[in-house]
Amino acid sequence: MHQASTYNPALSGNPQSATGRSYPNGNPDLGYNPPGVRNTDSAVPLHRKGPVVHDYACEGPAAGNLAFRWIYGSNVAAKNRDPRVQVVQYNEDTFVLRQNVCVHWEAPFTYLLFGNKGALLIDSGATADAQYYPLRATVDAIITRWGQARGRSRVPLTVALTSGEDVAQNQGLVQFAGRPDTTIVPKPLGAMKDFYSLVSSWPSGTGRIDLGDRVVEVIPTPGTHKDGVTFYDPYCDFLFTGDLLFPGRINISNDRDFVASLERLRAFAASRSVKWLLGGHIDMMFVPGKYYPRFMTYKPYERLLQMEPALIDDALGSAQAVRGKEMMLIRPDFVLFNGVSPDARTREWPAGVPNIDAPRPF
Repeated sequence: MHQASTYNPALSGNPQSATGRSYPNGNPDLGYNPPGVRNTDSAVPLHRKGPVVHDYACEGPAAGNLAFRWIYGSNVAAKNRDPRVQVVQYNEDTFVLRQNVCVHWEAPFTYLLFGNKGALLIDSGATADAQYYPLRATVDAIITRWGQARGRSRVPLTVALTSGEDVAQNQGLVQFAGRPDTTIVPKPLGAMKDFYSLVSSWPSGTGRIDLGDRVVEVIPTPGTHKDGVTFYDPYCDFLFTGDLLFPGRINISNDRDFVASLERLRAFAASRSVKWLLGGHIDMMFVPGKYYPRFMTYKPYERLLQMEPALIDDALGSAQAVRGKEMMLIRPDFVLFNGVSPDARTREWPAGVPNIDAPRPF
């Protein structure tokens, strides 16, 4: 017996059904979509007729998720069997990658961002040998999958560093040498300034990397390295701060530049919407003020990667306190080392912060 169709396009999951329009970024009018869903590729058309063009004009930060635990290594690094590169998809156009802590104890983070005309890889990790740290193969796989979902056979890649001096973030760069459709931002300071059109305005100016409707801003932030830069993504509202500010042991190389960079970063953040700061490493434990020493390959009690933008004020005040002094200063979310060994110790504890014994690692 013939039955009448009960199909209701307004209630279906097909993003093109209700109005005939295509919603490559999700249909914001559907009641179950939370605020910000229009800023994500929650509904890529099944029967696209061409490359999907994403709308990166956001009303607030794009939705995403970092609610997970990072791989934390092993007591015996040689016996570790975790992936050499951990990949987390924050949203459909933003990926967070971390090097295995047993491959390199600093376990640096790299970030892969996509736009309508290309992709950007921020930093390249601490190991050059692809056998132990297959960064390029991992990035290539992500780009291929992303391109297939959006009907793009060609996705140009730009590789940029938060510091060309930082050996924990520049070693993997050699893996991308000779890669087709790839632009590598030069490591030498002069060439890097020229690439970002900052020759005459360093360090007060800003540069740009246009990924196609997703324009990443480049802010000069020397202090831990003389060529340090911070990247701002207006889509996710992230500041990628590298070694300048991260939950860990921050080694200041020039305290005047460090203070000035934090002042510029605070002013920049005040003029933009900033959700989180994402640094290059994690050294801190979840216990305030406690951190892992160098060369540890087992870190089961790490602090979260993301930092609230209010911590810029804390970092600036702390930087002003250590300027001109050879000392270390412990704060709940980071530790500053100015003119002293990164293995230095202190008995001074920050006022108002409970001194809780850190858990034993095993």
